[in-house]
Amino acid sequence: MAEHRHLTVLTTTDTEEEAKALAAGAVEARVAACAQIGGLVTSVYRWQGATRTEREWQILFKTTTARYADLETYLKEAHTYDTPEIIATPIVTGSAAYLAWLEEETRPAE
Repeated sequence: MAEHRHLTVLTTTDTEEEAKALAAGAVEARVAACAQIGGLVTSVYRWQGATRTEREWQILFKTTTARYADLETYLKEAHTYDTPEIIATPIVTGSAAYLAWLEEETRPAE
């Protein structure tokens, strides 16, 4: 199987304000090149023995596999959820120029 160097990482939160703060913080820390905040979604899940239905904001981050651990650490520390959804999906292919930009924007500051 081919090694994937680029990822999209998904999380959700319960307010638009937190979604914006998580997105901005990740980009400012260079653990994501960009983050897209999607509109409200309805999530149905089991938590602490009960089935719940909640409205949430989705955030989709673009990063590299090299920066994934740092993005995950950031999300765990900055997120208000006890167990935030953090799911990474490999980017199989994409525009060479875009992927080069993604790598450049996620390089740690020197």
